[in-house]
Amino acid sequence: MNEKEQMKLDMVKHLALRLMDDDLQLTIEQALATVINSDTYQRLQRDATGFYYQSPGYVYSFLQNELKTAKVS
Repeated sequence: MNEKEQMKLDMVKHLALRLMDDDLQLTIEQALATVINSDTYQRLQRDATGFYYQSPGYVYSFLQNELKTAKVS
């Protein structure tokens, strides 16, 4: 696994943990499913976006906005 892939996996973990912090009823499976099924995750996977290199808080703001506007794929 290269450094970019590790950074992407770490970001997914951070996003899922933040979701669980915001909703104490959410399980890790539900949080990970939410992240993986999101447009934000798709952006994270594209190297050109540089999302993997950003702070978890910055990327989480995109996920929060996506969830609030019900634009989860």
